[in-house]
Amino acid sequence: MAKYEQFRGQPRLPKFAIPKRYDLYLKPDLITCKFNGTVQISVDVVAETKFIVLNAADLAVDRASVRFKSSNGSKVLEALEVEMFAQDEIMVAEFAENLPHGVGVLSIAFEGTLSEKMKGFYRSTYEHNGEKKNMAVTQFEPADGRRCFPCWDEPACKATFKVTLEVPSDLVALSNMPVTEEKVDGNLKTVYYQESPIMSTYLVAVVIGLFDYVEDHTSDGIPVRVYCQVGKAKQGKFALDVAVKTLDLYKEYFAFPYSLPKLDMIAIPDFAAGAMENYGLVTYRETALLYDDKHSAAANKQGVANVIAHELAHQWFGNLVTMEWWTHLWLNEGFATWVSYLATDSLFPEWKIWTQFLEECNHGLRLDGLEESHPIEVEINHAGEIDEIFDSISYRKGASLIQMLQSYLGPEPFQRALASYIKKYACSNAKTEDLWTVLEEESGEPVNKLMNSWTKQKGYPVVSVKVKAQHLEFEQSQFLSSGSHGDGQWIVPITLCCGSYDIRKNFLLQEKSGSVDIEECAWIKINVNQTGFYRVKYDEDLAGRLRHAIESKCLSATDRYGILDDSFALSMACQQSLSSLLTLMSAYREELDYTVLSNLIDISSKVARIAADATPELLDNIKQFFISLFQNSAEKLGWDPKHGESHLDAMLRGELLVALVEFGHDVTQNEAIRRFNAFLDDRNSPLLPPDLRRAAYVAVMQKVSTSDRSGFESLLRVYRETDLSQEKTRILGSLASCPDPDIILEVLNFMLSYEVRSQDAIFGLSVSWEGRDTTWRWLKENWDHISKTYGSGFLITQFVSAIVSPFSSYEKVKEVEEFFASRTNPSIARTLKQSIERVHINANWVQSIQNEKHIAEVVQELAYRKY
Repeated sequence: MAKYEQFRGQPRLPKFAIPKRYDLYLKPDLITCKFNGTVQISVDVVAETKFIVLNAADLAVDRASVRFKSSNGSKVLEALEVEMFAQDEIMVAEFAENLPHGVGVLSIAFEGTLSEKMKGFYRSTYEHNGEKKNMAVTQFEPADGRRCFPCWDEPACKATFKVTLEVPSDLVALSNMPVTEEKVDGNLKTVYYQESPIMSTYLVAVVIGLFDYVEDHTSDGIPVRVYCQVGKAKQGKFALDVAVKTLDLYKEYFAFPYSLPKLDMIAIPDFAAGAMENYGLVTYRETALLYDDKHSAAANKQGVANVIAHELAHQWFGNLVTMEWWTHLWLNEGFATWVSYLATDSLFPEWKIWTQFLEECNHGLRLDGLEESHPIEVEINHAGEIDEIFDSISYRKGASLIQMLQSYLGPEPFQRALASYIKKYACSNAKTEDLWTVLEEESGEPVNKLMNSWTKQKGYPVVSVKVKAQHLEFEQSQFLSSGSHGDGQWIVPITLCCGSYDIRKNFLLQEKSGSVDIEECAWIKINVNQTGFYRVKYDEDLAGRLRHAIESKCLSATDRYGILDDSFALSMACQQSLSSLLTLMSAYREELDYTVLSNLIDISSKVARIAADATPELLDNIKQFFISLFQNSAEKLGWDPKHGESHLDAMLRGELLVALVEFGHDVTQNEAIRRFNAFLDDRNSPLLPPDLRRAAYVAVMQKVSTSDRSGFESLLRVYRETDLSQEKTRILGSLASCPDPDIILEVLNFMLSYEVRSQDAIFGLSVSWEGRDTTWRWLKENWDHISKTYGSGFLITQFVSAIVSPFSSYEKVKEVEEFFASRTNPSIARTLKQSIERVHINANWVQSIQNEKHIAEVVQELAYRKY
């Protein structure tokens, strides 16, 4: 064993042998949930070695099968020893002599289990004609191809793949490439697929089960199919239309055709992520692919379009051009997120999707305001660390930086550069600096210098602004939600307008401070339309002028959003009083833009929760203020959809009504329950269309108690009767809004029952304020079960974050730290630190509010002010 120590504990595999081609055979048994297989890997031996080291995990390898055959067949070497190292997820094969240089073939036979962990080669369940059945599915990203077959499971180790499957003859068997031949032998058939283009192991895909499909073709004649459970094909038509148009759009934008002969998209009942961009066979949760005209909400429709646009962007950014290592994950995810908005805006301009893009930026800012954040380019030293960087930094900050850069360079030079980058690195791997170099060459701007300050260090600046004579003075410092002072410094693209969008100035703030001359004007807005990834702190005079500009409707929706969000962040960081935040919020009383109001609702909910901990005696007045804040907009929209109303109005109505229900508005609660009762009598009742259902479900649960469980039982009945995943998750997300701790405990236990798919349990974790302690006790009592069920996947991080983060006391920090002291592993370490930091931030904010003078008078005045 000691002689293999040199290969252990390394983040990367040694490079003395490089895979070129995989000939993979798999035979899954969907009854016993086992599989066996063989793989012949064409390997280029480029250095002196008696060893081959590759990845393998949770597999039983037939040691006698491991052999290496030279390309001309003159030499066949059987492995002298084969060792599996579970902790490092590697397999070491030692041969009696050095392997011949050049290309040879490594053969391995293996067996494995179709697990329930939703990674590697796993099983998902579905019903057909009332009978429960298993399907076999792969999910290999980031590093789980090794759980299906021994391989070089790293993104830079690209190769071609020739897949063969032996499956029951009545099932559909899909892989990345089209079928070339099928041979039926009684109850079994062998399916052969075309050899793939060069690609990384994490993009190999196999799905086996009973499916229906709908089909269409791109303008180039490429067949596109949406597969789903039998009987649901109609729900795939919207996704099919979006996919066909998106492939055509990307072909034009990237100036490079889609590079496979077909595209399949398939809805999987058990799926940990939202979707996965496997080359030519994209897998989705049902909620992310299927759309039902009668029972899906407008938000579901938008979500489906966005996710499809994201996954299909990966066919270029990620699959065709692949990151060199997980350090550069953001190249895949940040770009796919940004480009998805480009596509969705082109297909559905009425959705004003670029205004909604601010929600992506917002999530990135909130996570990156933590001291326990990480740089966009982050070192990965263990496979267990990779899951944790599939987060808002890689996706949302990444996308926001692309937006900032595109805004700085201009859309046309930016698009030309992307097309050059795709062409240059097609079928290869790239690093972040490779992209910057191409952008710099195309634009003539110092992209490397500008962007390195944003990707190689964590965090972002807050730019403080004040007026002095005829100058605007700027000072940047790292923004931290804790209120601490960081030491980062950035090259900040400053944009500003003075009293009008026609009067603009742009410059780069490259030092800690700077200034610019200005004319006298009514208001000054920094970071015009929020294209920069930074926050702005205005002095009192400038802030007052902006508040008046909001009330006077002088500012764009994106700028109204930014002013509000920056003020909220500064208040949370104790750099601004809650009184000033609430006063600013009062300026949004006549707001009707969906994205701005959605953020206002989100902020109101967070303020109400923190106020409940800081000043319980003021909570009723704060809730009354928020009710008065949203009543005007809700009354204008009304309860019933209007003929010809916009998609955004439908989404906004639902969110406003949920907010009024949660803040205790009696009239809204009573109407919601009345409509729910009509819905119980008739599931197609026009009184409760999909956009209103969450408001009704939350209203029902807020009235539930141990002495009156009728509403809870009714909702569970709706849950059990529907087969639409979107409706099930809508209900799961409403159940824990009950204020009764005993009911909450029952809801949480239900989340872990056989009736809820493992992937969906997280929807029940957003509990009411009253239920936090109950949920924490439940997590501790069920931690062993949760750890075993969710393993090292990213779903387990959501349990930690959702349950720990809402607390707001230093005592709770100690309790959390003590519990996890002996239970931390690499896959939750970062999330746990971030969650504990959020508790500290909340506790600081509570303390600040308790020390704030005049807060009671401000809240009282705002709650009952007549407008």
